[in-house]
Amino acid sequence: MESRLTASEEKDTFQHKPLKEEIFDVMHKRIIAGKYPPGEWLRQEIISSQLGVSQTPVREALDLLVSAGLAERVPYRGVRVLQLTIEEIVDAYAVRLVLESAAVRAAALNKTEAQKRMLADIVEQTKALVTLADMSTQRQLNREFHRTLVAASGNSLLTRMYEMASNQFPDWMLYEYMFRHPELLQTSLAKEYQEHKAIAEAVANGDAGLSVEHAIEHIRNLGNELVTYLGIPKKLLDTTEEQLKPLLAGSYQMRPSSK
Repeated sequence: MESRLTASEEKDTFQHKPLKEEIFDVMHKRIIAGKYPPGEWLRQEIISSQLGVSQTPVREALDLLVSAGLAERVPYRGVRVLQLTIEEIVDAYAVRLVLESAAVRAAALNKTEAQKRMLADIVEQTKALVTLADMSTQRQLNREFHRTLVAASGNSLLTRMYEMASNQFPDWMLYEYMFRHPELLQTSLAKEYQEHKAIAEAVANGDAGLSVEHAIEHIRNLGNELVTYLGIPKKLLDTTEEQLKPLLAGSYQMRPSSK
């Protein structure tokens, strides 16, 4: 039988999880903490040795990191922490604005009672997650919130397209920045909680217009964090938003960009 983790990070994992998920949690926390910078190769033999486990669950954990958008698999070379260009980040931001606004409008009209409860439950789970130790769990719940929101649209193709776009959005890099600047943590996570709560409530109430308004406002605030935390040129995001206005017309009147 495969042995469980014996590394110091073990206390942060859930022992009822499969080993590959325990390893994923450890690696996830290390990436967010900046211990593995963008572009660094994740060698399964080294990770296996460090954690005292065989290479099979490590390989499976690396697959989970790729699926979660934190890493990429390069043919014939291995897996490395995702390294995105500025253009790729801006493109992902643009696609999220379009897809998520469409998905949220549909979700307000098509969500099930179970999906309403799930969204509310995820939001409440994040309310108390405001410390550095919580950031891995916070990020995973954040992604689960948006996936559930898009799935509530009832459009499976839209859901698959959103999954592709979200994997190119550098939310983990924003978390990593906050990890290095803990003075920003509580304010940023409290704002995120309030924005998610507003979206979930509007969807639950079937208010399509308000749902879209809150969703776009939330993504635009993430865009402001891309500028402030990651140095993405604001002019690029402003130009992108201007180009997207015709696509979003009728569902939400975008406010002027803040200076």
